[in-house]
Amino acid sequence: MPQPRHKAAARLEVILLAGPALLVFLAFVIFPVLMAGYYGFFSWQGYGPPTDFVGLKNYLTILQDPLFHDALAHNGFILVFSLILQGPAAILLALLLNRRMRGQSLIRVLIFIPYVISEVVVGTGWSLMLQTSGAFNDLLEKMGLGFLANDWLSNPDIAIWTLMVIITWKYVGFAVILFLAGLQGIPEELHEAASIDGASYWQIQWRITLPLLAPTLRIWAFLSIIGSLQLFDLVYIIWGQYIASTAGTSTMATYMVSEGRNAGNFGYGNAVAVVLFLISLVVALIYQRAVLRRDTDGALTGAPARKKRTTR
Repeated sequence: MPQPRHKAAARLEVILLAGPALLVFLAFVIFPVLMAGYYGFFSWQGYGPPTDFVGLKNYLTILQDPLFHDALAHNGFILVFSLILQGPAAILLALLLNRRMRGQSLIRVLIFIPYVISEVVVGTGWSLMLQTSGAFNDLLEKMGLGFLANDWLSNPDIAIWTLMVIITWKYVGFAVILFLAGLQGIPEELHEAASIDGASYWQIQWRITLPLLAPTLRIWAFLSIIGSLQLFDLVYIIWGQYIASTAGTSTMATYMVSEGRNAGNFGYGNAVAVVLFLISLVVALIYQRAVLRRDTDGALTGAPARKKRTTR
């Protein structure tokens, strides 16, 4: 039998392999968060050492500000409807593209292209098309549907839905590719056996494919939730810092920039960043505990196996 590796050598190996990544994580993630928390206790203009200590005033202002409440509600709306709109659409597209068909590779590329396009390009393009005098309203006029023309970006009744359409168009391709990768891991023999037993195509998908695709669905939902909470670029590019709040599309990230950096109050902006970080962290931990735990149990090497209850 091979001799067990010396503990000191094993620890040295872990330090050498994980040390550089740990240093980068501490320098670019943990340290900025700690500094943001520190600056959040000051009224700071962004230059020189902070001296005007205000304690918890910035954080209390955030919790009492109706504009932040609106931004938080918009993030919640985006989170829920991102899951509702993108999930089913991506599953249907993935099931369609998982079958052999002519032009399958081209369709996959076309669906994935919006995801790899820069947010600046996407935001600028959509903002130009959806202006009151833009291409979309002009197209409706030429089709005889001018009565449907609207102010898609500034009307607070529909602006948030405009944002959801753009987000779905932009990110559904990522979900499709992720689900296609998950579908490749499902043995075809299971589908063939169910088909022989008389199951229809949709019964096979509902009873076999979706349960086996559940781990991939849970990972995608986690990424979508975190992305929805931290959404900034598309909103800021399309609506800007002033229109977003009046149009009902502001998010916590755009609120942070408009009320912090653009207002010259970097201490307040850092406090908003800390609140955003804490909200994202709490949601991530709850999701990890309630949903992802079933996927991670037993996945770590060296983790003690749980004792199974036996019944007589």
